[in-house]
Amino acid sequence: MHVKPVRYQNQHCLHFITFSCYRRMRLLDSPTAKETFERTLERVRVWYGCYIVGYVVMPEHVHLLIGEPERSKLSVAIQMLKQIASQKLHAKPLPRFWQVRYYDFPVWSEAKRIETLRYMHRNPVKRGLVLRPEDWKWSSFVHYATGAEGIVEIESQWTARMREQMGVVLVARAHPPAKRAGRVGQPIRQG
Repeated sequence: MHVKPVRYQNQHCLHFITFSCYRRMRLLDSPTAKETFERTLERVRVWYGCYIVGYVVMPEHVHLLIGEPERSKLSVAIQMLKQIASQKLHAKPLPRFWQVRYYDFPVWSEAKRIETLRYMHRNPVKRGLVLRPEDWKWSSFVHYATGAEGIVEIESQWTARMREQMGVVLVARAHPPAKRAGRVGQPIRQG
């Protein structure tokens, strides 16, 4: 009997998400496949209003450190990410592109956030794909090391500084105000 994984929805925390290609096949092995996945991740990030803290695209699986979306549930955003990516990348003779489920671990503390990012960014090195994390093009590591922008917008100290320089402030509230224009977390221009 298959046990359904626990989902941590509406926890107001980061989520460490992992999902794999069908039967752990290397369906994301080509640079084109990895870049297609990155473009799809950015598209879903914008649609659902979630922020990406970190990611790595491996040949047969993906790791995300992601915030809960502003619009809809995290499970819906992940479902759409997997659906759109599989439509673009699907290998015809296979019954599907992804394994059916995904792993979700809530990340509550700053220490766990750092530990998770280190684990994700070191994954290509540990697997022997590159010598250093900065050599793996399909992750958020280079953004953290240099502030360079990539296909996927990463929520980090670099993006916070950039917003400050542009005069953009993110408004965050524990509880959204009743019937007010705008969304929680929506950027507000100063001056």
